[in-house]
Amino acid sequence: MAKAEATVEELVNMIQRTEIELPEMQRRYVWKKTKVRDLLDSLYRGYPSGAILLWDTEEQVDTQTFAVGQERTSINKSKLLLDGQQRLTSLSAVLRGEPVSVRDSQRLIEILFNLEHPETRSEVTEVDDEADLNLEDDVSFDETDPSDDVSEMSSLSDIQAQVESMTFVVKNSKIASLQNWIEVSKVFATPDNVELIRQAGVTSMDDPRFNKYNERLNRLRNIKNYSYRLDILERTLSYEEVAEIFVRVNSLGVKLRGSDLALAQVTARWRGSLAIFQDYSETCGAQGFRLETGLHLRTAVSIASNQCKFKVVGSLKTEEIKDAWVKTIRSTNFAINFLKSNCEITSPALMSSPLLVTALAYFANKRGYSISPEEASELRRYLLISNAKGRYSRASSESVLDQDLAILREGGGVPLLYDRLISQVGRLDVQPGDLIGRNQRSSLFKMMFIAFKAQGAQDWKTSVGISLEHSGQHDAMQFHHIFPKAFLKGHVPSREIDDLANLAFISATTNNWIRAKSPKIYIPQFIEERGSGLFDSQCIPTDLQLLERDSYNEFLDKRRSLIAAELNEFLEIKTPSSQ
Repeated sequence: MAKAEATVEELVNMIQRTEIELPEMQRRYVWKKTKVRDLLDSLYRGYPSGAILLWDTEEQVDTQTFAVGQERTSINKSKLLLDGQQRLTSLSAVLRGEPVSVRDSQRLIEILFNLEHPETRSEVTEVDDEADLNLEDDVSFDETDPSDDVSEMSSLSDIQAQVESMTFVVKNSKIASLQNWIEVSKVFATPDNVELIRQAGVTSMDDPRFNKYNERLNRLRNIKNYSYRLDILERTLSYEEVAEIFVRVNSLGVKLRGSDLALAQVTARWRGSLAIFQDYSETCGAQGFRLETGLHLRTAVSIASNQCKFKVVGSLKTEEIKDAWVKTIRSTNFAINFLKSNCEITSPALMSSPLLVTALAYFANKRGYSISPEEASELRRYLLISNAKGRYSRASSESVLDQDLAILREGGGVPLLYDRLISQVGRLDVQPGDLIGRNQRSSLFKMMFIAFKAQGAQDWKTSVGISLEHSGQHDAMQFHHIFPKAFLKGHVPSREIDDLANLAFISATTNNWIRAKSPKIYIPQFIEERGSGLFDSQCIPTDLQLLERDSYNEFLDKRRSLIAAELNEFLEIKTPSSQ
């Protein structure tokens, strides 16, 4: 294995000129903005940032595109990037000031630099990579990015207090309005520091801040000269050998998920398969049900081996995988159609775990896609209760799924699946106490939306039914704090403000109109204009006494009881009081 060195700038240029390409075994770009922030902070301070692993080969290898733009040149020979994609893609986007392609959208990675940062960093932020079974939703109910450093809703003084000790932060419009903060990409696009320093409020070279800011801007710009060590695999290695190295290197840490490693093994033997998998993911996405490529591969593994763990991929023959893939497409199409049409689960954002699709797809394949009306009704109910209870989103999710696959493999049906579910969660009904301490990430929050939508819940201003499929930013679905954050701030602990029982579903326009209004003011206005049904359909108490700020806890208790009753009715669960 050869050794070499290259600066960040050289590597970025090599990517732009397609002198470095991605083999199909690589995963997609997944880094959050906070991860990029921390990488910049490390490079700014000269901390070690690992090595870059390349393969210098003349073998014809299927490749995929980077998440940043590339310009095809006359150069025929490229090196393949095996380790370092996330870092180099992020640095390319920041240094060039260009967006990255993430799923179907283009997103700028906007990071701000603090010209007044302290010399020593007082806090280190660790950001974990995505967990294999805890993927980000494709659709969000809220505009707020949970990866941001501070909320736009915070006051300017609060923001200054939060970030004064930080060197880099994810861009926030309020932080950007502070003179001592400057956009990192702008620094790399502007070779002269004087104008940047002037924009920071320093108009004279005699100002003691001038030299400090000048030195720090030069130091920031010097990130492009940071030198990475390159480990280059020799040409004599075969694609299969390189794939094995890729798997081993990325198995040593937590860099890649199990699905990424399995995908590398499959693509090493079935050339061109990544494009096939990605095309199907795109097809599902075009129908409003985008799922990770790794999820489809897990379904294929389940169908081929009757268990879902990726560790068996190496023992499966290529023909077995190809045959399972054909069945995966048919069974996944069935699963998506059943979830959307029978269960009102119209988006992956409404699932507590994507493994619900794999379980249903396997069920459909084993049944030969022939299910009686009676069994379909019970299956619907089982899937919704499993979704509410987070059947596949708890610890050991793979083992839980394998338990269900074993039942179906042996010819068992929905009743046995119910038995297994009960043994896991204890009871099927939803009680008010189950909602305490839950927020928008809870599986019960997703079930609230499904149940309210089935009840005909509408936006409070437009009377348009709630849906994740609305067009345009004005009608986009958001979750709204019934007692607004700003209204409760300073009176209620912040973690209690996001309580599930304080959340409702309305459009962006309505949410913006309400802002920080007291519920005792805006709810009676809506009731007078449009009736109380708007709030009844979302289980929102309208008793004026409960809408007082001092009655917040009583409001939560009352609404939890209403939500629990509504979910039990929707899930057709008989509670002791209803029997």
